[in-house]
Amino acid sequence: MNFSRDPSETFLLRLLPLALLLVVGCGVASAQTPTPTPPADDEPDFIVPARPTASNPAEFQRPGVLQLEYGFNGNWRAPGDSSEVDTPLALRFAVSRRLLLEFDGDTPISQVAGGIRNTGTGDTLLGAQVVLHHESKTRPGFALAYYIKLPSASAEKGLGTGRVDHNFIALISKNISGTTVDFNAIYLLAGRTTDTGRASSGQAALAASRNLTKRFGVQGEVSGFTRSDAQAGAMFALGVVTYQVNRRLVFDTGVRAGLTPQAPRVGAVAGLTVGVADLYRKHRRHT
Repeated sequence: MNFSRDPSETFLLRLLPLALLLVVGCGVASAQTPTPTPPADDEPDFIVPARPTASNPAEFQRPGVLQLEYGFNGNWRAPGDSSEVDTPLALRFAVSRRLLLEFDGDTPISQVAGGIRNTGTGDTLLGAQVVLHHESKTRPGFALAYYIKLPSASAEKGLGTGRVDHNFIALISKNISGTTVDFNAIYLLAGRTTDTGRASSGQAALAASRNLTKRFGVQGEVSGFTRSDAQAGAMFALGVVTYQVNRRLVFDTGVRAGLTPQAPRVGAVAGLTVGVADLYRKHRRHT
């Protein structure tokens, strides 16, 4: 089947080569320059929220901290007058300063299509992220990640594809004069629903965040993905306000707008990030 190229695909096809150059450049610099041992006061924050943006930061929370992220995600006024709401849950555990393990779930998920609502269990993601180079004054942080999607959502109800997907991600982050910039380039290898085999697609997200006061912060992001099998490509813009209660708890809320014809026109997010426990605390006390 032949598909016409949509605006999101054209945009991402131009953006991904630039992302590749950034990734290669960071990798070469990291290989040529030894990474110094970070000083004690360079320890990561107790939590480093990854939600609600599509992009994740290249670096994460303090080693030993189990971080929980939970919230609401809604998309309305999609083509065909369809809509979708879900409650994304993520558990992120920092094994060390270089290794993060993650579990993601979207349960429950509810969709309306053709006037019919279906509700059930969402898909499950398992992943790992490895930091190849920590951020310094002159170079960005650089990491690679892999996530596998397990098809726990019902394909019969249209809540999922019923196929296993593989996500390969390059992550770059840099703080520039108080503004943190995160860029993710993603290669998705998704199980086809229209045929056998797998379909390839590209995704990208560019986000910027900044603290306005000690408690309040703002985030902005542009993200998108190209066509994957039967799913049309789409682009989005997201604006978020955050409120940090303390070093263990951050709330967020924001609105999202679809920028291309196949994207839901209106979206909203709200949720929290909390540091559940420091599993290495006893070990740190004895060192």
